[in-house]
Amino acid sequence: MDEQIEKRNKLAEEVLQLSRNTLLVNLRFLDAALNEMNPVAVEKLNLATDGDVLAYNPAYVLKRYRDEREEITRAYLHMLFHGIFRHMFVHTLVDQNLWGLACDIAVEYVISGLGLKAATTQRESLQKAHYADLEKKAGKLTAEKLYRYFLDHPPTDRELIDLRAAFHADDHSIWYMSEAEKALLLGKPVSISVTEEAEYGNGRGEGGEDGTEAADGSGPGEAAMTVSELEERWTELSNRIQMDMETFSKMQGDRAGGLMQNLREVNREKYDYTSFLKKFAVRGEVMRVNDDEFDYIFYTYGLKLYKKVPLIEPLEYKEVKRIREFVIAIDTSGSVSGERVQSFIQKTYNVLKSTESFFSKINLHIIQCDATIQEDAKITNQEEFDEYLKNMKIHGLGGTDFRPVFSYVDWLQEKKEFENLKGLIYFTDGFGTFPAQKPEYDTAFVFVDDGWNNYDVPPWAIKLVLQKEEI
Repeated sequence: MDEQIEKRNKLAEEVLQLSRNTLLVNLRFLDAALNEMNPVAVEKLNLATDGDVLAYNPAYVLKRYRDEREEITRAYLHMLFHGIFRHMFVHTLVDQNLWGLACDIAVEYVISGLGLKAATTQRESLQKAHYADLEKKAGKLTAEKLYRYFLDHPPTDRELIDLRAAFHADDHSIWYMSEAEKALLLGKPVSISVTEEAEYGNGRGEGGEDGTEAADGSGPGEAAMTVSELEERWTELSNRIQMDMETFSKMQGDRAGGLMQNLREVNREKYDYTSFLKKFAVRGEVMRVNDDEFDYIFYTYGLKLYKKVPLIEPLEYKEVKRIREFVIAIDTSGSVSGERVQSFIQKTYNVLKSTESFFSKINLHIIQCDATIQEDAKITNQEEFDEYLKNMKIHGLGGTDFRPVFSYVDWLQEKKEFENLKGLIYFTDGFGTFPAQKPEYDTAFVFVDDGWNNYDVPPWAIKLVLQKEEI
């Protein structure tokens, strides 16, 4: 290697090490995360990370450092937050341009909020001009919320240019590369073939028994970390940082606000509404062959011995779980969108209608309520549900009080309207008066996360927060 190039590369490496040490001194809660990315000099990428490697172009690093010393420290922190928020672990079918833009805005917003002098650059003035407008339109500035907003309201070409100029810091193309492509780009030998890699999925391979180096650069015979293992590692780090930040944010006030909201968004529990709804199932007997209790040995032996006479007949009845009796309560106050209410009912209907969710006869009450009961639609079969969806109208649009629904359901129980009420699902924004006492049946309050809801429910209630696309 030319002596001048070697000197340049060493100097660039020292700049990155200095940036890392600066962050370590100022942001001690990031100490474990700062050890995760391994710097590798790569001429074809200016700056990039896949969560494992921090690829950098030495000439580019030195140029940015010369122009503004804080730029490299900020870029290092920028890429680190991509890992902490797990931005690179995304399906390749995502709109890569919009997802990358959303991720860049989210991490830059967090960095600006920290107010770290060593990472404050001239570009921050350009960024601040966008924050108020984006918060007004998208709500919280997390990558997930920004991406959903951009999908619904695609930026114009001019807007994209302006946003990239303000927020772009690193190359995201490495996020979508196969392990073989990354290995070639990083100048590492590839120990697995394209066919073998397909069998591995999009994960990393392992070093071969013959001592060859693994595709991600691990040593001879050393097992390489798969993509799923790498994601799991960053998940652990992210959760640990969030726990530490619960204390840090109290001490630092609003400085950590952007970081905390991004951590809560990426680490929040993901819910499956289909599985959740099935928890409200009750046992009932239906006409169906019980394969679990059917012995094929005796059955076939009888057919062989006595020709057409089996020794045992299959059981015709099997006890399975299906939805029979429950209540859907809808908050129809003025703050709840009628379109979302209809989407939620349609989603619930689709779940119930599919895969053995319904008995042939059901007892479902759909109650609309703002401050008083506005409508109670009783549904006993699929045909009635179809008709209800076809002609559904929202009634109310006044204030919010949850108590009338519970009083009304208690009254229905007294009138023997239900034999075995399993539960009540209340679709709402959370702004209302809750009952003081726990009802006899399970109760779940369901929200669509838009950044403005009140998620504080009583301790006896189940809380389910869904994303817009989930309904």
